[in-house]
Amino acid sequence: MTFFGVVIPAYKEAQNIAALIQAIQAEQGEGFKLQIVVVDDSPDLSTVEALEAKAFSGVEVIHRLEKGGRGSAVLVGLARLLELGCARFAEMDADFSHPPGQLRALFEHAEREQFDLLIASRYMKSSRILNWPVTRRVFSKCSNVLARACLWVPVSDYTNGYRVYSRRAAEMIVRECGRMGKGFISLSEILVNTYYRGMRVGEVPTVFVNRVRGESSVGWGEIEQAAIGLVKIMRLKGALERSRERTT
Repeated sequence: MTFFGVVIPAYKEAQNIAALIQAIQAEQGEGFKLQIVVVDDSPDLSTVEALEAKAFSGVEVIHRLEKGGRGSAVLVGLARLLELGCARFAEMDADFSHPPGQLRALFEHAEREQFDLLIASRYMKSSRILNWPVTRRVFSKCSNVLARACLWVPVSDYTNGYRVYSRRAAEMIVRECGRMGKGFISLSEILVNTYYRGMRVGEVPTVFVNRVRGESSVGWGEIEQAAIGLVKIMRLKGALERSRERTT
């Protein structure tokens, strides 16, 4: 049987994680079975214990002793799901910002169109963002405008972490990414590596909902790291473009 993998980076998500896993597993059906890996960087075991209390099948938890960042958590989760032999892979947040009900459609669309990276985009015409503070909305929009101006990948959302990857993309990501920073900057790093290595990238609309429970793990440290990382990714883009020119 073919399994599809889902990696969920988590940080202090004890209030959300069990309900999210239930919602994700409810999407399973004939021909669509999921293996889930939660990579938890919480300073205590509350998130792990919330999952253990439910005794979910098809779920693994990797608890790290310190906060390693969202990007590195995704790499760890993808590496494990590759070991488990999954055919395609998704990453999503642990706070219900990304609708679990869209997960199967994302996998099916990526498979049908043979995308190596499919982004559930917040900034397509039919997408919606619900209950997000104005400051976060402005910061996100400006970050995406800047990233597109610098990196030239033809998508509207560089920084949403609701994505589906092909197996060859996941293998490349584990092998090549994680060098620009450990936080959210990895989303742009992954996108640039995938697109400029000649893989297929696409996006579809989504509904993004601001978290109701728990606290965001994004801080000024990650914002500063993202600014530094963007400069590094611009250099990566140039190097990949030059490499492609030499081979064509």
